[in-house]
Amino acid sequence: MFPFKIGTTSFIYPDDYVPNVKMLGPYLENVELLLFESNHTDALPSEKVIGELANLAKDFNLTYNVHLPTDVSISSRDPQQQSIAVETIIRVAERVAPLSPTTLTLHVPYNETSLDEDDVKSWQERVIKHLAKILANGTPSHLISIENLDYPFEILDPIISELDLTICLDCGHLMLHGDDILAFFNTYSAKTAIIHLYGVAKNHFHGALDQLSETKMAPIMRLLAKFNGIVSMEVFSYAHLDTSLKFMEKCWGQRPPA
Repeated sequence: MFPFKIGTTSFIYPDDYVPNVKMLGPYLENVELLLFESNHTDALPSEKVIGELANLAKDFNLTYNVHLPTDVSISSRDPQQQSIAVETIIRVAERVAPLSPTTLTLHVPYNETSLDEDDVKSWQERVIKHLAKILANGTPSHLISIENLDYPFEILDPIISELDLTICLDCGHLMLHGDDILAFFNTYSAKTAIIHLYGVAKNHFHGALDQLSETKMAPIMRLLAKFNGIVSMEVFSYAHLDTSLKFMEKCWGQRPPA
């Protein structure tokens, strides 16, 4: 019923990746594999698990997108941390390659002391340098989708353009900072590969979608009507997923004609 593919995260049930996909596969078109942590030995799914996930994708005719680890930062000022981040992302990209993921979503933190021109330029140069190393290892540039976080997204523009990357539009982050979601989408629609959608109440993230008011849902419905990528309900329980999908269907049916 939607022009886009709808999915959710691999942590809907309190279990591992394979059991979650077995439960979700019959009902959704995409699963967001959450690989948030990388600093312990069994953090990444094994090659056996990857093989099982690949088979499930065929069985259910679904695809995967991957959220890259958030415990490393390619924008760190620390050379050792920079190297660890690059090596980690390359390792993850290689591990999930058999799944032919639609996107590899990356957080690029901004921890500089200011948004002065010199600080921004230094940060941009570091990010480009390290992303170039990752791409040189064979990861196609369009697979890397940079997620909007808590700083002006405009400072990522030259990085995304130079390296031909894509964008992960996180609606919750935009709402928290009072940004215009529709304006953001209209600016970056050509580069937006995936959208993260969930409820936001005060400072509580990743709740059920019905936490959003009709006023906040209206622009989201308008942009989704023009979107044909992947929408990931970024929630972490069955109750929140069930409520979110029902609310999404209701809002979609009530949207004004294009």
